[in-house]
Amino acid sequence: MAKKQQTPKESEAEQRQSRKELLIARKHERQLRNIRIAAIVIGVMIALVIGIAVVNELFLTPNRAVATVGQTQITLREWQERVKFERAQRVIFLENQLAAFGGDVGIVQQFGGSVINELYDPETMGQDVLNTMADEVVICEAVEERGIEINEADVQAKIGESYSFYGEGVSPTQQPEPTATVQPTPSLTPIPTAVITDVVPTLTPFPTPTTGPAATPLPTATPVPEEEFLTQYGEFIAQLNNLGVQEPIYRQVVRAQLCRERLTEALTEEQALPRLAPHASLFFLAASTEEAANEMQGLIETDGFLPTWNGIVSRPADPAATEQPETDAFELLWRTQSNLEASIGAEIATAAFTLDIDQPSEIFTVDNGDGTSSYYQFMVSGREERELSDNEFQTAQQEAVQSYVDERLTGNLQINDMWRGRVPTLPVLDAKFLASATATPEIETVPTLAPVPAEGE
Repeated sequence: MAKKQQTPKESEAEQRQSRKELLIARKHERQLRNIRIAAIVIGVMIALVIGIAVVNELFLTPNRAVATVGQTQITLREWQERVKFERAQRVIFLENQLAAFGGDVGIVQQFGGSVINELYDPETMGQDVLNTMADEVVICEAVEERGIEINEADVQAKIGESYSFYGEGVSPTQQPEPTATVQPTPSLTPIPTAVITDVVPTLTPFPTPTTGPAATPLPTATPVPEEEFLTQYGEFIAQLNNLGVQEPIYRQVVRAQLCRERLTEALTEEQALPRLAPHASLFFLAASTEEAANEMQGLIETDGFLPTWNGIVSRPADPAATEQPETDAFELLWRTQSNLEASIGAEIATAAFTLDIDQPSEIFTVDNGDGTSSYYQFMVSGREERELSDNEFQTAQQEAVQSYVDERLTGNLQINDMWRGRVPTLPVLDAKFLASATATPEIETVPTLAPVPAEGE
């Protein structure tokens, strides 16, 4: 069958249709090409942003300074590693306590509650660590300025001492025997002890007066062999590694401790810190109410201070009393002014070193901090220069170091608050330490049956 011939108009229409489809196809191809190009550009930009963010977070930001001490920077990485170490140290401590107390979480919470709270307050821990590291920068720079060298052998020896390892065959230095403290003689002879039948419980929360160290020598650590030291130290480092902390961080902390010790020794010599300081002994009268204080003041005016003091000290206890008496008497022996400030307040401490001996003081009112007040009256029985106790002398040394550090940091410390959103929360404390303590089960009491009377009774 013969093919039908197309007319000129039909042929022209087909050509126009084909040309239109070709133009549409070309336009569609251009659009797809533009879309692909845009997608590639967007993808490249996203990858570039992600890459910049990764590089910034992993390489640039960790090297940014969170604190600058003079010309020395503390980087974010250094600070974060130190925070992790502090957290790990506390976690290990609590785990060891739990093992020592036979798994009793309640006892660990009782004795280690502050440590648990520190782990659950990362912001405060982060701030404390930053302050500590700033102090260490000043301290270690001061040691270097004085030409004091601390090498790895010193660090290793310090670590060994913490495990009672002092070198093969070396024992720790024997502590000197303390001398007994001479007791002061009161201005008036107290009532003989034969009259004192009972001692009334102390009305105030003041500590028991310290009468000085006992005559027996302090116990010394038993040195351990090197093999045992290495075993214990290896176990500790393994614990740190399991918690994400490396050994060099721990050694840096030990080195900082050595810097502080060396600077303490240097400042003690440079400032010639005295081992002697004024001490005072005092007879104290206390009252829990203003009426009782006024009554006590009247007795002092009538009978004298020491007879009143002796009368209260020798007062027999009343077994039927349900409340403690409103007055009390006690003696504080050979206290420094700083010691008195810490225990009873600056006002009384100042008066204790300005008031004449054997002269009763006025009544001092002290706020107890719970809405109540206590009333005190005292008399100085003696003042003299005496040697500071080891604890008091160490406190004076620490104050000298801290004063030096504070002076060097003033105007030279800059803190970058970027650390606040980057405080590590790892390692995490196990939730078992937050478990509620198991309540003690109540034992049901079995009623006692009356005895059956014997026959004939």
